[in-house]
This record gives sequence, C-alpha cells and structure tokens, in this order.
Amino acid sequence: MDTNRRSFLRLSAFALPFTRVNQLFAGAPAPRVAAAGPVVISTWDSGQISNAAAWPVLEKGGRALDAVEQAAIAIENDINCCVGLGGNPDRDGHVTLDACIMDEKSNCGAVAFLERIKHPVSVARKLMETTPHVFLVGAGAQQFALANGFKLESGKLSPDAAKEYKKWLKKAEYKPVINIEHKQSKGHGPFAPARLDNGDFNHDTMGTLALDAQGNLSGMCTTSGMGFKMRGRVGDSPVIGAGLFVDNEIGAATSSGQGEEVIRVAGTHLVVEFMRNGSSPEEACKKAVERIVKRDPERAKTFQVGFLAINKQGEVGAYSVQPGFAYTITTGDGKGKVVASKSYLS
Repeated sequence: MDTNRRSFLRLSAFALPFTRVNQLFAGAPAPRVAAAGPVVISTWDSGQISNAAAWPVLEKGGRALDAVEQAAIAIENDINCCVGLGGNPDRDGHVTLDACIMDEKSNCGAVAFLERIKHPVSVARKLMETTPHVFLVGAGAQQFALANGFKLESGKLSPDAAKEYKKWLKKAEYKPVINIEHKQSKGHGPFAPARLDNGDFNHDTMGTLALDAQGNLSGMCTTSGMGFKMRGRVGDSPVIGAGLFVDNEIGAATSSGQGEEVIRVAGTHLVVEFMRNGSSPEEACKKAVERIVKRDPERAKTFQVGFLAINKQGEVGAYSVQPGFAYTITTGDGKGKVVASKSYLS
C-alpha cells in the first residue's frame, strides 16, 4: 500500500504535475505575500487538498478560522495513512484521532484519543466555542461529540489500513491485549515503527495556517497519529504550543514529525516567540529545529520534525531536521504551490 502523504498527489484533482517535490522546488525562496493577505499554508504537498478547501472561504473575505476548519475537514475526508478515520490504527487495531484549532483571539480547542468520530477538528471547535474548556480526551471527547450532533462511525478500518495493520502484526509478532511475552519485556513493546514500509517517516500530520483579508490569523492541526502506536499515545498535534500556536500580534506556527520531540521544546510556541524577537518565519523555524537537534544530535539523525510559520506581514517559512519536508502555499491566484523546506541535515 502506498498510503504516505506524498502519494495523495496522484489522487487529488488539485495536484501539480510534478514527479518529486524535492527536485522541482529545492532551493526555492520562501514566498512573500502582501500584508493584506489572504494566504493559506499547509504542511506537505498534500496540503493542496486542504488549501483548495480553505481558499474559497478566504477568497470571499471569510474568516481565517472558518478556512482552517474547512482545510481540516477536507483532509480528514481523504483516505490516507495519517489523518482521519481512514488512517493506520494503533497497535491494538483502533484508529484514534487528535486535533486542535486556534483563532485570532487565542481561543482554542483540542481533542485527543478520539474514536469513531469523523471530524475531530470540528469537535475541537465546538468545544472551544461552547464550553470554558480547552482539551477533552478519549471517552469524554466522544461523549461530547455525540451530545453535539456528531455521528458515531462504525470503527471499521479502511481497506488500506486493514492491509497495513495485518502486515505489521506479522512483522511485530504483536498479539493485542494478551501478548504476555511483550508485556514481560522492557517497556512493554513493540512500539510504533519510525518508518512505514515504503520508507517514509511514520508521522504526517496536517497543519494549516491562514491569514485572512482582515489581517487575522488562525490555525489547525489534525492527525490519526503514528501508525501502530502504543494504545493511548498522543503526540504534539492536539497540544496548543506544540503542534499549533497562534498569536495574532506576531504570527502562527504548526509542526509535523516526531511529536514527542516537538512537545519537549513547546515547538510552535518557541517558533512564534522567535518571530516576536525579530526572526523571520524561516529563521524562527530553523532556531526551533536547532533547539531540538542540540538536545541529542545523534538521535536527531533518526527522526523528522518540520516547522511551518507565517507572520502578520504574510511572510511564510519552514525548516526541518531532515530533507523531505514540504509545504503548500496558496495566495492571490488561488493555485497551490509546493515548496520544499530547507533542513538541518542534508
């Protein structure tokens, strides 16, 4: 199965005609747009799916918050490895979803370990707008969703996910719940593999940031998490200040990659603070990546983290640990353009 995020381009009507992002866009300068906007940016080349859903909202003068929610809904509807109910399950065979959303007034909502609900980002927004709370998880998040009119889905794995899960079970020799051998082992492994069978890193979160015509920023982050993860594992995606942070005075940032590493440095909050202190979006992302690498340079060779940011002037930038991270930007012409980020390692 080819479920990695980059494979979406073959399936999407919004895909650019290119073979490899790195070949086409390597070394491309960070695009700049007018401060008046609007502009929308999303992680990865599959961000074209999200941007195409967000752009009509922005083009009509709509609110950035509405745009990023539509971006999330579009990618959550797509069948892929790492976002939505079609994604790869945890090691016990269940798909669990994480998402957060944040507006220009620092209002935010997040859900994690949410099962059988198709659009976690909309649940997160409903939480943000109708309760005093920020974060709900697990059964409580599901109960809240059902009480607010969200449909309980079947929980059946998508054909692609079922196929990959069956392959992983054979390779890992993992028997859900009753695996005595692994329960007796150190750490109760096996844990999520660092890479998928096709060689891609096992984490392709979708994060979207938008600047609307009124000059306001909002963002979202949504994922099904690492495939075959330990049950209950939550990464950075729904954590405000890790997977997403918006400061309407300064800028916004989102992340994708090894969530544990982003959480350790409160990565997106760090990026925004670097911008507050005068760094451009790309420089801010670079400094945050360097903070992560500095903690354990040798281990950094084994994982990917990428940051994507936008400031109030509409300048965007990205930076990653490993080569291969890309983002999609849509501005005045409404056409998504894919840009490969610079990286710490070559």
